Amino acid sequence: MPVLAFWFEFASTYSYLSAMRIEREAASAGVDVAWRPFLLGPIFAEQGWKSSPFNLYPAKGRYMWRDMEREAEALGLPCRKPDPFPQNSLLPARIALLGADRAWGPGFAKAVYRAQFGEGAAISDPALMLRLLLDLGLDGKAVLAEAQSEENKSRLRLQTSEAQARGIFGAPTFIAPDGETFWGNDRLERALAWTVASDTGRS
Repeated sequence: MPVLAFWFEFASTYSYLSAMRIEREAASAGVDVAWRPFLLGPIFAEQGWKSSPFNLYPAKGRYMWRDMEREAEALGLPCRKPDPFPQNSLLPARIALLGADRAWGPGFAKAVYRAQFGEGAAISDPALMLRLLLDLGLDGKAVLAEAQSEENKSRLRLQTSEAQARGIFGAPTFIAPDGETFWGNDRLERALAWTVASDTGRS
C-alpha cells in the first residue's frame, strides 16, 4: 500500500482540520499515512518571521479564523482560538515524534488538536499532555520522560531539518512517495489521488 507523508505542526490551524480527517480519507483511497511532526518556528525564522504570518498580517489572520470556523463546522468539529496564538508546540511535538511509529501516535495527535483548537487549551502544559496520554491508556510519565530525553530532542531537531531540506514552508504538507509535494488542508484529496496514481504507474 502506498504511503503519504503527513507533515504537521501542532500550532498550525489547518493541520488540525487535516489531522481529524486524514485517516478516513486515506483509508478510502487505499493509502497509508506516515505522521511526521515538525516545528515551523525555525522555518519561519529563516524567512525573518518571529510569529505566525496570521499574526503578522492581520487581514490574513481575520480571514483564516473565519475560514476555520466554516471548515470546522462542515466537518462537525469545534473551533476555538487558543490564547496565545500560536501555542508553544515543542512538548507535544516531541511526544508525537515518539508516537509516529507506534499505534497510539495518531490518537495522541488528534487529542492534542482537539484540546487546542476545540477547547482552547494550552498544549505546552505538561499536566495536559500527561492527561491525554493517560486517556489513551499509556504510562504517561514514562512517555513524557522518553519524549524529553536528549535522544528524542535530537530526533525532532533532525526531523525539522529534514522538513527544511525538503522545502517545506508551512503546514500541513503532504509528500507523495515520488516526492511530489502538496501544501494545505484543501490539497489533501489531491495528494491522495496523486499517491494512488503514482503507485499504479510503478506497478
